[in-house]
Amino acid sequence: MLRPVRKSSKLENVCYDIRGPVLARSKQMEEEGQRIIKLNIGNPAPFGFEAPEEIIQDVIVNLPNASGYSDSKGLFAARKAIMHYTQGKNIAGVHIDDIIIGNGASELIVLAMQALLNTGDEVLVPAPDYPLWTAAVSLAGGTPRHYICDEGAGWMPDLADIRAKITPNTRAIVVINPNNPTGALYPAELLKEIVEIARQHQLIIYADEIYDKVLYDGRSHTSIASLAEDVLCVTLNGLSKNYRACGYRAGWMVISGDKRHALDYIEGLGILASMRLCSNVPGQYAIQTALGGYQSINDLVAPDGRLTRQRDLAWDLLTAIPGVSCVKPEAALYLFPRLDPKVYPIQNDQDFILDLLEKERVLVVQGSGFNWHQPDHFRVVFLPHEDHLREAIERIARYLESYRKQHGTAN
Repeated sequence: MLRPVRKSSKLENVCYDIRGPVLARSKQMEEEGQRIIKLNIGNPAPFGFEAPEEIIQDVIVNLPNASGYSDSKGLFAARKAIMHYTQGKNIAGVHIDDIIIGNGASELIVLAMQALLNTGDEVLVPAPDYPLWTAAVSLAGGTPRHYICDEGAGWMPDLADIRAKITPNTRAIVVINPNNPTGALYPAELLKEIVEIARQHQLIIYADEIYDKVLYDGRSHTSIASLAEDVLCVTLNGLSKNYRACGYRAGWMVISGDKRHALDYIEGLGILASMRLCSNVPGQYAIQTALGGYQSINDLVAPDGRLTRQRDLAWDLLTAIPGVSCVKPEAALYLFPRLDPKVYPIQNDQDFILDLLEKERVLVVQGSGFNWHQPDHFRVVFLPHEDHLREAIERIARYLESYRKQHGTAN
């Protein structure tokens, strides 16, 4: 009898439910010929959001130059463009060698945690979070400690909860701003408070800012690194969302603040960057043109822009459903509605969204997939065209009405 081949124990606490078992069932249903409306993943391309033409052309023109490896940290011209971008965000003291380009920000999140953490080290991660952060901490042998973002305060981080969860083993704090999955945008005053906590406890700040241009209602984004010249910050960004170029896998990390006491860690980042040789070179050729060119995202988030219209429509329709409330997102591509537990007494939110998929052929992601502690939320992507959004949310409303009747909460 053959010995079973089991996955590594390091994967025990690692999950990514955005592409989890419910998605697997959705694919199976599609193979059976059923049409599924997908509100589960922030991938703009299938919904008609294409990368700007000048970016596509630059990649095509430079393909003959992209056959070989680049420097392990990335092409010089791309890193120079990122350096200028950080200057525009008022992040001080960033040099070319402080920038590492990766196969999307996702690769760099994993790399950053692998370079930092020893067994038993802790990292403060928001709840709800983008689940890759929790997974990357766990995979690196660390322990994620989730601090609460307060829905009653517009999903702002609870500073008292952050302070309460710091221990002698805490190494860093993750700040996802703009936030996925809630769409919250953090004001500068709150960010300064987080900087002060990091300063007092000598924590590294990891700033996930991948949605920093996807802003609604005329709002502006503050990079936390611009407020923290004396605190080590690692800022992550890329082309996936602002430039609708997810498949290019072009992301970057920027190291700023007081780097003098972190030279060993920075060396570790360099080692890991070299081990994967380099990030994909064709995608790197998109970066300079993207950052320096026309910012078409501004048209999409304008008052009459497509993303703004779809956000407003999705929010209006969802909050009109009895027992459903939702903080209106100020940024990003998502809604994170709450189901009143008195109206919807859900015990297992993954079973809940699987049942929704089976009965109404709409795919969303359960709140626990974002490390939310109660089975009372789910995430909706508002990328589909307005008619598809309307149809999808009508199906969700129909399912919820049936659920209320079934559980005796129709009143």
